[in-house]
Amino acid sequence: MGQGLSCREYEETELFNAVQNGELETVESMADEDPNLLTLKTVHGRLTALHVAAANGRIEVLSMLLDRFGNPDILNRHKQTPLMLAAMHGKISCVERLIQAGANILLFDTLYGRTCLHYAAYHGHSDCLQLILSAANSTHVTQSWGFSRFVNIRDGSGATPLHLAARQRRSDCVHILLSSGALVCASTGGYRYHYPGSTPLHLAARGGSLDCVRELLAWGADRLQRDSSGRIPYMVAMKHKHDSCAALLNPLAPEPLTWPSPLKFISDINPDVKALLQKALIEANKKREKAILMDTPYSLQPPPNSGGLDDESEIKRDKFSCHAGSDADLCCICFEEVCSIEVQNCGHQMCANCVLALCCHSKSNSSTNSAKIPVCPFCRSSIIRLVVAKSKDESDIESEFSPTIPRRTRKSFNLGECSSNFRSLSSLGSFGRLGRSSGKVAAECEQEFDKP
Repeated sequence: MGQGLSCREYEETELFNAVQNGELETVESMADEDPNLLTLKTVHGRLTALHVAAANGRIEVLSMLLDRFGNPDILNRHKQTPLMLAAMHGKISCVERLIQAGANILLFDTLYGRTCLHYAAYHGHSDCLQLILSAANSTHVTQSWGFSRFVNIRDGSGATPLHLAARQRRSDCVHILLSSGALVCASTGGYRYHYPGSTPLHLAARGGSLDCVRELLAWGADRLQRDSSGRIPYMVAMKHKHDSCAALLNPLAPEPLTWPSPLKFISDINPDVKALLQKALIEANKKREKAILMDTPYSLQPPPNSGGLDDESEIKRDKFSCHAGSDADLCCICFEEVCSIEVQNCGHQMCANCVLALCCHSKSNSSTNSAKIPVCPFCRSSIIRLVVAKSKDESDIESEFSPTIPRRTRKSFNLGECSSNFRSLSSLGSFGRLGRSSGKVAAECEQEFDKP
């Protein structure tokens, strides 16, 4: 004959069921009758009510338990905190509440030697990842550990959060980590890890994530770096039959455009400007990838429809022309895109593609990455700051009401001189020609940034 549950065991089961289902009133009444119930742990995982509430996203129950219990860093059998479980299951509201309650983001568990940052990256919860990174940037972590060290923290097997995100095909998390300073070419630890000596690019190639491969290459991942077995990422992609990734990782394929290191020397990059430049970089690399994946010779030429437009495209172009008003709104380098970025302090304007092309490299190595500050192609003054360009109407209004501010329009540029140097450059052609010394500005940029 079986033996029924004792009164105490029944109360424990009822408590954890109520917490899991988010029954706030039931949990409160049980806690009022016996406050010691909140310290009880499950038999197998040694989970507390706080762990169960965090893992199931029961924010109201979690807040009540924190107010009564007060310790956000209570541990389960594997030394995991409620914050780790909340990050693992993507419960963003619980992650935020636990951080507000003072949860320690630097604790490691004993299962894999991971922190809450590892678990958020591994499971692909980009919102939780961003919140934890923001907390690390504004707490004692920055002073005691350093933010860069925290972003590149290794688990028990020597893997960083970027390794885990790339391995699990989490392209959003890969982007966030790279933007936060994750080392793109860091290798995993010794043979404790399943894939020793692997870079994030090796792991992305193994998983077949084209988005992760694209993101890593854009941030300067080395296609020729070998793992402990002597394999480059291309060989890993071929072994696992990820043909698209292998095409981009082929050492014989054209080098990808990488996030330009000269921009790091600009004192203030507006977030909106950075977003415009990143978008331009992704679009340029996608066009390059399309040519590679179609197995056609790669050449950066204007789009096929640039010579002739269909009816729908013609209508869109007419609407755009009416809105723009005149050619003065177009970038004076490529004559295709509207000026979206302004150089300060000189005030000259260009499109995002051309700004990026002035600083972009087709190879990410020490010989091409120069420590020189980029210069404006019009006046050759150093680019100190980049801001989003104001529309023509806004600039005219400012100039009208502020007599001390000189009116700047692109009509004041010598378009004849610009056309002789830049007219042959399209928004895509300017990227391709930077590394090929074609055009006056391309040659000058090559002298400025590509000196050994």
